[in-house]
Amino acid sequence: MRKLFTICLTLALLATVALAKKYPLTAASIVPGARGDVDISKDNNGNTKLKMKVQHLANAENLTPPAAGYVIWLQGRGGDAENQGQLKVDRNLEASFETVTPLKSFDVFVTGEQDLKAKSPSGLEVLKATIQQ
Repeated sequence: MRKLFTICLTLALLATVALAKKYPLTAASIVPGARGDVDISKDNNGNTKLKMKVQHLANAENLTPPAAGYVIWLQGRGGDAENQGQLKVDRNLEASFETVTPLKSFDVFVTGEQDLKAKSPSGLEVLKATIQQ
C-alpha cells in the first residue's frame, strides 16, 4: 500500500512539472541589462500560478523619467490591464513575484509608475511576456 502511494505521489509530481512552462521576459531598451522569466503552472483549482524572477533590473528611480517603483500588470485577451502589485527590486537588482490568476492566455508586463496603486498603466513598459496555455 505504501509503495502504491509513493508511486502515485511521484506520478502526480511529474505531471505537475510537465505542465509547468517557462516564458522569457523581453526587456525594453531603457533597461537593456534586465533579464528574467515567468514560470507558469496550474494550481489544484485549475487556476494559473505565475512566478516571476528578474535580474539586473535598474532601480525605478534611475529610469528616465524616474518612477516611484515597478508595477506588474496582467492583461487578458481583449481585456483591460489589471494591477497585480509592486515588483520590489533588492540591492542586488533582483526581484521576484508570485500570484494566481484565472486567466489562461494573457500578457504580463512591468511598468515604472509614479502611483504604485494605479488603475491603468501610465509609465514606461520595461519587461513583457505573452503567456499562452
